[in-house]
Amino acid sequence: MPSRPRAQVPAATRTLRVLTFLARQPEPVPVDRIAAALGMPRSSTYHLLRTMVDEGFCVHLEAERRFGLGVAAFEVGSGYTRQAPLQRLTRPRLGALVDRLGQSAHLAVLHGREVLYVVEERVPGRPPLVTDVGVRLPAHLTASGRAILAALPSRQVRALFPDAGAFIDRHGVGPTTPTALRALLADTRQRGYAEEEGEVTPGLASVAAAVLDHNGHPVASVAVTFEQEGTGPREREHFAAAVTRSAAEITRRVAGGGATG
Repeated sequence: MPSRPRAQVPAATRTLRVLTFLARQPEPVPVDRIAAALGMPRSSTYHLLRTMVDEGFCVHLEAERRFGLGVAAFEVGSGYTRQAPLQRLTRPRLGALVDRLGQSAHLAVLHGREVLYVVEERVPGRPPLVTDVGVRLPAHLTASGRAILAALPSRQVRALFPDAGAFIDRHGVGPTTPTALRALLADTRQRGYAEEEGEVTPGLASVAAAVLDHNGHPVASVAVTFEQEGTGPREREHFAAAVTRSAAEITRRVAGGGATG
């Protein structure tokens, strides 16, 4: 069946944008905030939300005058988890990256202030890593997390890390204030990839690059971890270039060629 131009299905586009916006919020939000964030009239937004409530994709918290995701949205997310399309797309490319570099590689997604590791491809005989599947680590300390944070809008990063109390310290290194994190993420954007030096595990370093969706939003990051000792600048640059290429390839497949940002 041929695809229809976007202009012919504006209601579907608006609905998906509302779902995406709500999915990225830490709690239910008022209709005015949804309308302002998406550039939609308040009345249209309200009527759309009421329809989504009737279909189970949203819930209306009347006492708080806020809207949040409903059970139907949870079922969609659960279906994604069962089918694991991102993992299916990524695993063979991580395997190729490991074969090419001789270093362990992994895929992580952002979950609040942490990154969750969802795919891991390891090289036999290399030092053990803490980044196993299902492990969560502070996003601001990992190359994986920094790659994703650097691709997020600055206001979203500020919401995640509003003050010094939001920062976790593992080994006495890494950013501990919003100002330090902003500087680090600015360097990451300028460099084109993220890096981490012994801030997760002493003696190990990582480089990572973000995977983007069709809107240019970071949905994951690809990283390679290696021993600090004996890895020179040229080899590190080689690792970073390979990781960046792999992330770009996965981005093309995830976004269908429509990624921006």
